[in-house]
Amino acid sequence: MRNWLTTAAAVGALAFAANAHAQETLTIGVMATLEGTYTVLGEDGIRGLEMAMEQAGYEAGGRPIEIIIAATDASPDSAVRAARKLVEQDGVDIVIGPLSGSEGIAIRDYAKTQPQMTFINGSSGAQETTYVTPADNFFRFNMDGAQWSVGLGDYLYEEKGYRNIVTIAEDYSFTYTQVFGLALEFCAAGGEISERFWVPLGTSDFASIIASLPDDVDAIYLGLGGGDAVNFLNQYQQAGGDANLIGGTIMVDQTVLQSRGRAKEALIGTPASGPQGDTWEDENWQAYVAEFQEMYPDRFPSLLATAYYNSANAVINALNAVDGDLSDGHAAFREALATMELEAPNGLITLDDNRQAVGTNFVTEVVEDADGNLVTEVVSIVEGVNQTLGYDPAVFASIGLPSRDIPECRAYE
Repeated sequence: MRNWLTTAAAVGALAFAANAHAQETLTIGVMATLEGTYTVLGEDGIRGLEMAMEQAGYEAGGRPIEIIIAATDASPDSAVRAARKLVEQDGVDIVIGPLSGSEGIAIRDYAKTQPQMTFINGSSGAQETTYVTPADNFFRFNMDGAQWSVGLGDYLYEEKGYRNIVTIAEDYSFTYTQVFGLALEFCAAGGEISERFWVPLGTSDFASIIASLPDDVDAIYLGLGGGDAVNFLNQYQQAGGDANLIGGTIMVDQTVLQSRGRAKEALIGTPASGPQGDTWEDENWQAYVAEFQEMYPDRFPSLLATAYYNSANAVINALNAVDGDLSDGHAAFREALATMELEAPNGLITLDDNRQAVGTNFVTEVVEDADGNLVTEVVSIVEGVNQTLGYDPAVFASIGLPSRDIPECRAYE
């Protein structure tokens, strides 16, 4: 990683200089988790953003772009502090971020207090962020965690033959949303979730959870990410665990698959789902991967890199469409965002009436490629996934919001 990212993680903010007069420069504030258990996710998000900006030459709509980065630690409070610094102290024109689920809900609420500012989500995936009382000035070009689960429940039941599973997931809004999507589909197919375990973000000791896992289940779903994912894999193998595993989206992301050590090898053969499939043969995806690896040798883009890349490109495209005009409360710029059809490397993205992404989801399994790298191999693709997961909106609303206990494991009609 380049030295500037290390500096950003250390001091919390960094600006790219643009060769233009200050009054002509457009300043974009960026929030990413550069502290805490999700640091590696935030670092890759910044890689994706940097790649989009370099492709654009740090210019859009005829205006040079300056980037200011503010670090968060995945907590709502840290996200709001970062946003306040960017908006109220640094005076940025646009904000991209945040990365993590509960951060997103907090920034949605903060956005309502700053109607003059436009916020473009980084990668946070809690359902509530855009589904409940959305902010008019908050746009999300990535699907939420439940959308990222579409296709997986049916695959587990129909193809893997799983009938009874347990889940282990981090105890916060994003993974509530992930398990929500999985449970709706798996339980509707006839599957059972016999127990749901929840652990705090930043858990270092999984011994009690591992000891509590039942033996009479077909598989264990792991809704963990970053340091939590690696810690669990190490401790589970040390305890002699050998159950079938199911991956939450960030459990099988490249931020885990490229981690050091051999614990990740336990994920080979693990089914999962999410907004990208590493082996997808689509030429736009392959070109994106090739350019990412040219810029960052020996790395494969994680879903965080792709999400921040897409969000940055949405900003660049909208600015180009309005010739950099942010007058009248960003009216033309926001209209360009809202009506955009983003040809992203991981498929077409459009926004619904809540400014929430409708996109493509990939069901995958982890495999070892010819070079010995772990990658997600595409099993099937589901296009046009909306936030109500294909349910009638009234039926979907009746289910309730994702939580430790919602949804119930049953069919909804």
